[in-house]
Amino acid sequence: MKKILLVFLTLGLFATSFGQGEYKKRPSLGIHFFMNDFSTAANLRTAGLASVLKSKEWHKTKNMTAGIAVSYIQGLNNNLDFAGTLSGSFVNYPISGKPLRANSSLLLEGAATVNLKLFTDKYFFVPFITAGVGGSKYRGYYGAFMPLGVGAQVRLIDEVYLLLNSQYRIPITENASYHFYHSVGVAANLTKKKEPVPVVVPIPVVEPPKDRDGDGVLDSLDRCPDVKGLAGLQGCPDRDGDGIADIDDKCPDVKGLARYQGCPIPDTDKDGINDEEDKCPTVFGVARYQGCPVPDTDGDGVNDEEDKCINEKGPASNYGCPVIDTKIIERINKAAQNVFFSTGSSKLLAKSFPKLNDVVTILKENLTYKVNIDGHTDNTGKADKNQTLSESRAASVKAYLVSKGIDESRLTSTGYGQDKPIADNKTAAGRGKNRRVEMTVRNY
Repeated sequence: MKKILLVFLTLGLFATSFGQGEYKKRPSLGIHFFMNDFSTAANLRTAGLASVLKSKEWHKTKNMTAGIAVSYIQGLNNNLDFAGTLSGSFVNYPISGKPLRANSSLLLEGAATVNLKLFTDKYFFVPFITAGVGGSKYRGYYGAFMPLGVGAQVRLIDEVYLLLNSQYRIPITENASYHFYHSVGVAANLTKKKEPVPVVVPIPVVEPPKDRDGDGVLDSLDRCPDVKGLAGLQGCPDRDGDGIADIDDKCPDVKGLARYQGCPIPDTDKDGINDEEDKCPTVFGVARYQGCPVPDTDGDGVNDEEDKCINEKGPASNYGCPVIDTKIIERINKAAQNVFFSTGSSKLLAKSFPKLNDVVTILKENLTYKVNIDGHTDNTGKADKNQTLSESRAASVKAYLVSKGIDESRLTSTGYGQDKPIADNKTAAGRGKNRRVEMTVRNY
């Protein structure tokens, strides 16, 4: 194998040095069908070449996996072509130290190779040898390899070639694997041949050139021969200085762009965001939504920025959330009115439990509901102690509801001390009303 490669290299260098004529391949695009052969590569490394040839396993396609590749090919000189190839196939890719997967996955391989041709593209059949470097990606593993191989190029028609190639891909890193890569494909050039520029013979001018408007641009070249203009605009003026001649400018007094015929970028909906940046160019909107109005997902008239239930319709008075049934509100208010504590303490009395259990039932039946628990006292005693007592009583109610299976995140407890009386603290009846717990249900 080494001797064969040495012969091809010697012949290729000889042909490169002494080839006559220009046959450097122009940029070409290739499409290829290929077969990966991991089985033969594995047998070759373990049993040797003689065993592989004797077993006749090397040519059986049942041990191979198919794939598709694209390539970009460009001649470096008459006898050297560069080829960049990206290929993909679904395989069980063997990685050193890792077990094979049950299912195939996508193997992506990219390779940059040089094809050393024995003859130039002038000939119908051109053998070549291939060498280069490449990289692979399989699942989360990346690897590098070195492709070495031989191939042949057959010219089908002018600058369209049939390409046959067989490579042995040798791993450079541990996440790559030995395998054969056999491909057949077609490549065609992407550019047109440069045609010689025709020689234009100037026609003698009988009369001397004229410049009626005196702008330095001859009338024969002046698009505006009777108005002074600029040479760069073929003799036409540009009042707004936007580089577009007034004759072509639909907004000659306002700077604009060529793609809008000299006018500025339009703002159809007049929201201050030009149509090129406006995702809703015909509807007045705001910049933070790229020119679109603030959305209203549930269509309840409350935009999403103010709507606390964007997927459920509700009035603005309830922040866009559905209105809670008055019967439920009444049940929770009734429960709050029947919360009792030991005198001067935050310990709940047992007679509070039936109504608090009703609140538990409501919250378990309505998983979007939340409850604010507020504690209040009268003005008997010191204000700081009343504040602490109100906080402790509200927290006791919250702790009871949590103990019954209500998620703590759905409950808030706040103490207001003696700061929010609802009755006159000068009377016993008034002080009794001020010593209270209030519960407010909400769904936002």
